[in-house]
Amino acid sequence: MPPKFKRHLNDDDVTGSVKSERRNLLEDDSDEEEDFFLRGPSGPRFGPRNDKIKHVQNQVDEVIDVMQENITKVIERGERLDELQDKSESLSDNATAFSNRSKQLRRQMWWRGCKIKAIMALVAAILLLVIIILIVMKYRT
Repeated sequence: MPPKFKRHLNDDDVTGSVKSERRNLLEDDSDEEEDFFLRGPSGPRFGPRNDKIKHVQNQVDEVIDVMQENITKVIERGERLDELQDKSESLSDNATAFSNRSKQLRRQMWWRGCKIKAIMALVAAILLLVIIILIVMKYRT
């Protein structure tokens, strides 16, 4: 015959079971259960399995150490990349300033060359004029 279930529970049934369960949990002080959950299984039955767990835990610890080192390296790499980006921006700014200054200097030198050529042409014209005047005066006399 199937078990009979109550369709409706009254408050005494619910609170009574909650109180008794709470009392059992608080009053029963089982160190074995706490040891099991805090330290893991022990004894001859769990020996090889416990060794496997320790081995796996050691591997997990090694992986954690490697990942922490990798994260540290990534952070350092990011810092170096930031420094490199700052240096490249500075270099780009310096290159732009150099380009502008070189264009300005090229113009100055071009004008200076033009001035020197103009002065030389003027001196040559004056010398030629003086020579012509001397020759003309020599033939007039």
